Amino acid sequence: MIPTGLLGAIPSPSGNSISVGPLDLRAYGLMIALGVLAAVMWSQRRMAARGGDPEDIAALSMWAVPAGLIGSRLYHVATDWRSFRGRWEDVPAVWQGGLGIPGGLMAGVLVGVLVARRRGLTMAAAMDVVIPTLPVAQAIGRWGNWFNQEVFGRPTDLPWALEIDAVHRPTAHLDAATFHPTFLYEGLWNVALAVVLVRVERRGILRPGYIVALWVFGYGLGRLWVEALRVDAASLIAGVRVNTWMALVAILVGGAVAWTGRILTGATAGDDGMTR
Repeated sequence: MIPTGLLGAIPSPSGNSISVGPLDLRAYGLMIALGVLAAVMWSQRRMAARGGDPEDIAALSMWAVPAGLIGSRLYHVATDWRSFRGRWEDVPAVWQGGLGIPGGLMAGVLVGVLVARRRGLTMAAAMDVVIPTLPVAQAIGRWGNWFNQEVFGRPTDLPWALEIDAVHRPTAHLDAATFHPTFLYEGLWNVALAVVLVRVERRGILRPGYIVALWVFGYGLGRLWVEALRVDAASLIAGVRVNTWMALVAILVGGAVAWTGRILTGATAGDDGMTR
């Protein structure tokens, strides 16, 4: 067993549900719901500050959020289909954990774009409002992994190591008690990414609408080093984790698109363009 650092370790919850009166809520789903709520509320404030209608955000969320959840689950099932063999009835059981963030982001953004178009919103402006709030939703949602004792990294004795019960440890590391809290690393990275996106947007470094590319680049960069720490079972392509390949594609595509969207004149951000 790996000893913990002098400052101890982060304990894991004894259960994955939270009791609220007579209700027994799955912590995983609750964290996702709180993340979505935070992103929607912040997006509405950002929309109002630009002279837009906050109700447009509510309309977008009504369609984009369910699409994101479905996309997340389908991505997880597609990239980890072997674990569902013989139990395909568990595919809809999202409360048990198992959401692939890349799939959710792609599906949610795509549906959001379609809904925004139907409501006559300027696409670039709508993107600039919503995108910086998404990393915050991701950061909050990642705490659901803490309750489920999942998405942790290789064994470590660092002071902030995460205690994992034996039943949740990979077979290759049954003798280890503490692991890298990769869910926390990714959460902190996403908070920092949200700050960067807001600062870049306020300084007018990118043309309207291109903030989404910077988000894709930043998310891919963070996911790349987090994936390098993880030891949970994953589907491989050429011996490399699927999500590592996804992160590399996100870095290359997001970085290239963001580079083309730079404002080279140093001009300040222009009109938010929320007019329909």
